[in-house]
Amino acid sequence: AASAPKTLPSSGPKSLREMSHPLATSSSEEMGPALTPSPDLLLPRSIADKDLSLPNGTPVDTSSPASSSSLLNRLQLDDDLDVETRDLFVTVDDPKKHVCTMETYITYRVTTKTTRAEFDLPEYSVRRRYQDFDWLRNKLEESQPTHLIPPLPEKFVVKGVVDRFSEEFVETRRKALDKFLKRITDHPVLSFNEHFNVFLTAKDLNAYKKQGMALLSKVGESVKYVTGGYKLRIRPLEFAAIGDYLDTFSLKLGTIDRIAQRIIKEQLEYLVELREYGPVYSTWGGLEVELSEPLEGVSACIGNCCTALEELSEDMTEEFLPVLREYILYAESMKNVLKKRDQVQAEYEAKLEAVALKKEDRPKVPTDVEKCQDRVECFNADLKADMERWQNNKRQDFRQLLMGMADKNIQYYEKCLTAWESIIPLLQDKPE
Repeated sequence: AASAPKTLPSSGPKSLREMSHPLATSSSEEMGPALTPSPDLLLPRSIADKDLSLPNGTPVDTSSPASSSSLLNRLQLDDDLDVETRDLFVTVDDPKKHVCTMETYITYRVTTKTTRAEFDLPEYSVRRRYQDFDWLRNKLEESQPTHLIPPLPEKFVVKGVVDRFSEEFVETRRKALDKFLKRITDHPVLSFNEHFNVFLTAKDLNAYKKQGMALLSKVGESVKYVTGGYKLRIRPLEFAAIGDYLDTFSLKLGTIDRIAQRIIKEQLEYLVELREYGPVYSTWGGLEVELSEPLEGVSACIGNCCTALEELSEDMTEEFLPVLREYILYAESMKNVLKKRDQVQAEYEAKLEAVALKKEDRPKVPTDVEKCQDRVECFNADLKADMERWQNNKRQDFRQLLMGMADKNIQYYEKCLTAWESIIPLLQDKPE
């Protein structure tokens, strides 16, 4: 069983250069000046300037097409957490549709396996709907204000554009909810939160919500006071660097997200034309006896290219875009924690100033000022530790994402190449 949670240690002050750019490689040699805000995407260094190699140093042979999955097979993700050290495992699966008189909604099965002493049983299985996950996140924000709470996928979808009960949408949401709980599970403080325990174990969560649980941590009780009545004079350099970084990160990902959506839209429009294009050759072949075989071959080739393009577009929609949106929301969550930290510091500065203005002798600093100083230090330590954790997760997630994207594109072009090569013999002159 794990021991009781401890306050996250400070990661120490980090300079701008120590913070990796959101779109930079993991190699420190390739990182230019950090945090250079620009509305345009950074252009990668030309591949002609260096030998191609994977992040782990494996050279890439560009003389012949790579086989499918070759990049992923050769890439070793060494940032993964050691599974043997974990004592809490949570999964989200088995979505089910519920049709009631007043509403229709989806529930998901949340399965927990653990060896922690805080749990009465080693395994739990409960069903939760989206609003339950939303309740959990709100409770975590309320009771752990100094920590970064992972984001949830957006609740609302544009009416008429996305069917929220379609298999594709439900599966995309299930993956996002599963990742949300795994982020909390892997956190050394959030995973011990009382609300999280209840979410994983309570059979009737609605009854629990009605009771209203006031299990705020001491830090939560002391930080909930903030109403924004104080104004921060200047943000410390290390936190100003974090703020600038998050602004740049959001800008870059927002641009990539918009362009990616346009590319997918154009791919789908091209796919519609391609599906109409292929059958024309087949129809033509029925009128040309001598050309029927090669024309049928071209029609079949275009059909295979259609299938390959459809798979590529689905992968981009279901795997690539959700990660971009998650990290855009993640950046906003981090900005909110940063604002709370600023408010606490502003209150501390105001209290210090008020004490300095008093004329009477003071044997010691008032207790409320000391408590406020403790809150500032707590915020600083937790925020920096969570930022470091978030950077590690981001590095691993984007490495997997971009390598997967490269691999899917390789597979797409290999399938198209194979399809077109297959009809060449049909078009060559045959000996008399």
